[in-house]
Amino acid sequence: MNIDEIKEEALAAKADNRKFFQRLRKKKTSYLDNVVHRIHQQVFEEINCLECANCCKTTSPIFYKGDIERMARALKMKYSEFIDEYLHQDDEGDYVLNEAPCPFLADDNTCIVYESRPTACREYPHTNRKRFYQILNLTLKNTEICPAVFEIVKKMKDEKDLI
Repeated sequence: MNIDEIKEEALAAKADNRKFFQRLRKKKTSYLDNVVHRIHQQVFEEINCLECANCCKTTSPIFYKGDIERMARALKMKYSEFIDEYLHQDDEGDYVLNEAPCPFLADDNTCIVYESRPTACREYPHTNRKRFYQILNLTLKNTEICPAVFEIVKKMKDEKDLI
């Protein structure tokens, strides 16, 4: 699993994937969800996120108020101290990490605040959520970050009923 190769392949396939996703918008929502969830399960039986952690190394989740409160409590910090030390607001006004890789990523790719991690981390890479059609743009972006998402999209394109 070479993340640079996957990113290159994802970038090369971006236009084709975008067209494929346009066609997916016309599929019945429940059918699409069922197919994607099945493929998600298959892929995550083969891929171990701890071998990669590229999401933690290159991107920041959005931190909601509840996430900040939970993490501050876990780290025995005040809400405002947590923000001051770890977060800033991006162009859209969302709280995100000041730096990448994530300061909570350990050397063995585990998360030192795993039980308190933000909602976005809990749900990543979002390929098992309902109404998958709503996150097609995010999924396209995530093909460049996450080997599992890249593989899920490849397998989706092999599904005869999705073509």
